[in-house]
Amino acid sequence: MPRRVPSQQRFTIVPALCNALFSNPLLKQWNWNQCCKTTDMPNVACTVPRSLEIALDRYIERTKQSASAVVTKALSQFLNHPLHTLFQVSTSGALVRGVYQRAVSVEVLKQHGDFGLGTFDDLDGEMAVLEGRVYQARADGTVREVPDTVTAPFAVITRFEADARGPIPCVRNLSEMVAQCDQYRESDNLFFAIRIDGHFDYVHTRAMRPTDQPLAQAAAVQPEFGFRQLDGTLVGIWSPAFSSAFSVRGYHFHFLSSDRTKGGHLLDCSGRNLAMQVERLTEFHISLPESEEFLKADLSKDPSAELSSAEGMHK
Repeated sequence: MPRRVPSQQRFTIVPALCNALFSNPLLKQWNWNQCCKTTDMPNVACTVPRSLEIALDRYIERTKQSASAVVTKALSQFLNHPLHTLFQVSTSGALVRGVYQRAVSVEVLKQHGDFGLGTFDDLDGEMAVLEGRVYQARADGTVREVPDTVTAPFAVITRFEADARGPIPCVRNLSEMVAQCDQYRESDNLFFAIRIDGHFDYVHTRAMRPTDQPLAQAAAVQPEFGFRQLDGTLVGIWSPAFSSAFSVRGYHFHFLSSDRTKGGHLLDCSGRNLAMQVERLTEFHISLPESEEFLKADLSKDPSAELSSAEGMHK
């Protein structure tokens, strides 16, 4: 079963009052119960004015959030360091309509996260962002780390910090893998980032060729690859049904081998002794291109059917 990971930060809020107050058992209880529920995360001690302590107490009482959650969110906003936020460039509908050009550079993309997936200009291969590095799995079967100057028409990325972890002893196919992932999603109305590491008995991927054709036509002739007995990582995003107008609904996985020589968009897999990490993403930010191609594209149609066809398995 999924194991919830405690909040990523732990705070001790110390009011700017005389030391005698710290003998007060109520203050000690507040400090422990509200701020120090975890034991394996960093502890940040700071002195705050009494008025802020009162305001924090009232906010906690009103919202039923922990002090750690409130202070973490405040610091995240003040330091411009988003947490549990999915950043998306362009829309899936734009891809379906053939808008494949220069929405954002890899350099800019890295400013918004260290884990994610996408594609490159003209649909030239599959993007996997892992541990802050951006990789391109190409139609000739090669994988390379791309420079910051490379541009992308579509990507989703986050700063990955797992809040649930658990083992996957064995899966025989992608359907079983998805069933395992479903156990870690407590809601159908949030986004989730999913990282799966370990040994794969079989991995079936594809990688798009550069094209100027519509997505459905390009996907029909995409090269596919089969890999056996290798270690690697699945980089995944799950998107809720309501996002189908602008994102890829459901699970979307890209694979990257541990030696960074094999990869692509995942079509099927089997594996054993795998380790899963999942992060709930409670905020969603989207950056829309300002190119003439995007501004004049007809994005009024629902792209989900064409996306489903393009993302599926093609022999």
